[in-house]
Formats: sequence, C-alpha cells, structure tokens
Amino acid sequence: MSERIVVRCADALERAVVRVWRRSHRAESTIIQYLHHVRHFRDYCRQQGLDELKQLTLRGVEQFARSYVGPRLRCSAPARVLAAADNAVFAWAYALRHLGHQVPDWQPARAPAPTPPLIAEFVAYRRSHRGVAASTLVGETSTAVEFLAVLKDRRRSLSRVRASDLDAFVALLGKRLCRRAVRDTCSRLRGFLRFLHATGRISRDVASLVVAPRVRPMESPPRVLPWPDVHRLLRVVPRNHHTGLRDFALLLLMITYGFGAAEVVSLRLDWIDWRANALRLQRPKTGAQIELPLLPAVARAVTAYLRKARPQNIRARELFVSVHLPHRAMSTSAVRHLVRYHALAAGISVPIGAHSLRHTHATRQVDGGANLKIVGDILGHRRPASTSVYTRVALNRLRSVALPVPR
Repeated sequence: MSERIVVRCADALERAVVRVWRRSHRAESTIIQYLHHVRHFRDYCRQQGLDELKQLTLRGVEQFARSYVGPRLRCSAPARVLAAADNAVFAWAYALRHLGHQVPDWQPARAPAPTPPLIAEFVAYRRSHRGVAASTLVGETSTAVEFLAVLKDRRRSLSRVRASDLDAFVALLGKRLCRRAVRDTCSRLRGFLRFLHATGRISRDVASLVVAPRVRPMESPPRVLPWPDVHRLLRVVPRNHHTGLRDFALLLLMITYGFGAAEVVSLRLDWIDWRANALRLQRPKTGAQIELPLLPAVARAVTAYLRKARPQNIRARELFVSVHLPHRAMSTSAVRHLVRYHALAAGISVPIGAHSLRHTHATRQVDGGANLKIVGDILGHRRPASTSVYTRVALNRLRSVALPVPR
C-alpha cells in the first residue's frame, strides 16, 4: 500500500491557500509541487525587498524566472522547471484573490485593435440596412479584412477591383477551407462588395463575378454513430476522477437531448429546476428558450459532477467549467476535443465531432417514430427541411417504407 502524501504548511496563509487548491481538486502531489515553487518565489521577493502581492503578475514571475536557479545544480533551471514555477505562482495568485487579497491582474488586458474606418462603416451599414446579427458580423468583417489584405498584396486599389482579384481570393480560400466553407465565405464577400458599390467606392457591382463552388443541399447524409458505439463511448469515460465525471455528464446531455457544443457550454446552474425535474435552455444563435424534462439518468450524472467534481466557490455560473485554474466556462473547442479523445479511447475509427452526437440523437428519435416537428423543436430548427435530412439515415423507418424487390 502506498504511503499517504502529507502536505506540510509553513504558516496560516499557506494552510488557507491549500484549502482553496483542494476545493479546486488539485492533487496532493501537485499541491506539494506548488508550495515548493511558491516558497522560492516568496524568498526571492523578501531578498529583493519586493512587495509580494505586487509581483504576482506575469511580468513579475518572468523577472523571478530569470533569477531562478536549480537548488542542486546551482545554474539556470530548465524550461520545464520554469514553466512549473509559473503555474505554481499563478495558482498562488488565484487562491489569494479567492481569499480576498488585492492581487493585481495577472496580465493587463490588451487594448482592442483600432477598427479601420471602412470596416466600421461596413458594420454600421449591415446593422442598419440589413439587421445582421452581431455573431454574423464577426464572420463578415473577418472576410472583408482578409479580402482587403489580398488586394494590398496584389497592389490593387478598391476602385480598380477586377474579376481576376476575386478569383485569386477564392483560390486562396480553396487551399485551406472545404467547399462548404468557401461557399459561405464567398457569400459574405458578395455582401461586402455590394456595400462598396452602394457607397460609391467601386463604380460597378462586381458581386455577381464571385464564383463559388456549388454545394448541393443535403448532398451527403449527416455522420451518425451506431447506437452500440454510443454505449462504448459512454462506458470508456472514467467516472472515478473529477474530469471523467464532468465529461460523462456533458456527453450524456449531448446524446440525450441533441445539444451542440455551443448549447452545452452555455448551460447555467440557474437553468436546472430540480423540484420540477426540468432543464431550461436558451439557444445561443436565436435566443429562443425551450424547457426539457430532466431525465433520471441525466440528473444522476449532473448531480455526481456537481457534488464530487465541479470546483467549489467559483464565480462562473456555467454548469461546465475547465479543470485548470481559474475555472472558466468551457469553450466549444474543448468540447470537440474531449469528444474526439473519448471516441479514440473507445476504439471508434470513424472521425467524429461534437455535432455527430447531435446527428445521432436526431436520427435515433426519427428512427423510433418521433414526430419530425417535435424533433425539430428540440433541436431548435426553424425549417422542417433541416429536420427531414435525418430521415435519410433513419434505417428502421426506411425499411418500413421500402418496396419489395420484384422477382
């Protein structure tokens, strides 16, 4: 039997910080490593006559790292040791801030880059004349900036834009994006070109000259996992660790309700009504709200995560937060990563993403005979055509309507 690790604290402040780290599910061995580097940092501040709290910034730790030497070799510590020291001091700053100490920002917020006047006018035009949503404007402005950069590289002014410039831009897109993404980017480019023509910056409307690849509606069926693979995916998630408890609850929610990555990371603690056994959701894209039943299996998984795995006393109100300090709300890219990670561990050879679980849920509902309107409402579809695509992969329903093969 392995000997239990004992963390020895030097003073009351260390004991309070260690309690915060434990509530954040830091392992005892990690806490010992943290204290080792933090004590070196505090000694450094005392020797240099520095205010310890004021030095708890990225710049202060970099200064500490330049003077940090290994206790054995008496020379500059390797990069991995300096990175560990940086993580430890950051964790120390996080805990002190949690305890009410006035700790400066770890890294000053960067001032937003100034928006070029042309792009600012384009944004105002799209908002006032077209009523474009803010989330859509992000992609449109990115396309506009990228197109202007291409024109600058080609030493072409806006007033002299030619079809060859548009073709060159589309060709560059094709080297790094799929056909569907190129098509969508071309659509955003046409909007920018129409704005340039409407405001008199170009003499003729060249939006029609943008030739995008043709993508047929529903040309390929959605990627769906067989239901035995779904069970394998859930079984492979370890539930004896705080990370596994979080991942299991998150995956179960996505599979049970067909949530996308953006929807599952937007779930908040206030949206779970434990007394009514209900789960409220606000669609990130449309802002529409829906109330769903909180099924027993999902309730048990979420309860286990909240009681045993979710860090205590954190400000974030989102249900799922990152394991690493300072426990921010999870990002959609983190969800995609964990889906791929557990799928690989489950031996699922077909590459899948977070949206594959949404497709799997919808297909299973349609295959089970659920009403397409209800399935579409749960998924947040505005058009019936968006839901009807799942009838193409609902094998059981297709078998029931298949005509007998003539002999």
